[in-house]
Amino acid sequence: MTTSRPLPMTVPAQDLPARVRIHEVGARDGLQNEKAVVPTEVKAEFIHRLAASGLTTVEATSFVHPKWVPQLADAEDLFPRLADIEGVALPVLVPNERGLDRALALGARRIAVFGSATETFAARNLNRTVDESLAMFEPVVARAKADKVHVRGYLSMCFGDPWEGPVPVHQAVRVAKALMDLGCDELSLGDTIGVATPGHVQTLLSELNEEGVRTDTIGVHFHDTYGQALSNTLAALQHGVTTVDASAGGLGGCPYAKSATGNLATEDLVWMLEGLGIETGVDLDALTATSVWLAEQLGRPSPSRTVRALSVR
Repeated sequence: MTTSRPLPMTVPAQDLPARVRIHEVGARDGLQNEKAVVPTEVKAEFIHRLAASGLTTVEATSFVHPKWVPQLADAEDLFPRLADIEGVALPVLVPNERGLDRALALGARRIAVFGSATETFAARNLNRTVDESLAMFEPVVARAKADKVHVRGYLSMCFGDPWEGPVPVHQAVRVAKALMDLGCDELSLGDTIGVATPGHVQTLLSELNEEGVRTDTIGVHFHDTYGQALSNTLAALQHGVTTVDASAGGLGGCPYAKSATGNLATEDLVWMLEGLGIETGVDLDALTATSVWLAEQLGRPSPSRTVRALSVR
């Protein structure tokens, strides 16, 4: 792999943000979907490499019960190993007050809760109805905010659900607004099974704005099941969104929705943003080398097209 890259040529487009913050989810959302448990020392090295590549937000782990996500059962061991990383936000997922207690005890200052726009996924993922899950999050968010901890609200199944089919926009808006009304600082809209298209994305964003959810509080989280993740991201950028979730090497899916394939690959996202002249602060060559290294640890090639292309140059 060479570090001399004349491409992509920068050709800016009009009415796009000057800078995008990438919310890297590979170490949590990516690795939680692995069949084998990745050793803690490999996870720690992965996160250190991601931080060194210039990413400013790297989601570290999840404080869920080990029974539900055994791949992340080492959260208490992993998080202290990241204490030497400076200037990088390391959010963690917490499902309930017990998870919050565990995270705060280790010094976490950024947390995320994970809701669903559909009843079936809420039942399968949280064993609750949508409204019951919101009630469960209420004390979590309240306690976090009282302690000046940043809270992100994930909302899955915003565009389609494998059991319920298309998700009406008003349904996703209702739950998204409810999450923000709890006090979340940020909202991540999840296309969990990758069925969104650009018009759908822009309509959902517009209707959220109409309900008082500001664009600058919204992030987007696209899966590439039907090859639409980059086009959907561009649609969100055109609307003014400046936070995009992505996973190094395209790792991930969803353990509770088998039709969900990999997340948008961070390298593919950075390639597009570089070509548009949008700043990310990410060193694409260093990030690609990190994904090549992790692929070797996992024993299979990276699904990211950009990683594959750059690693054979």
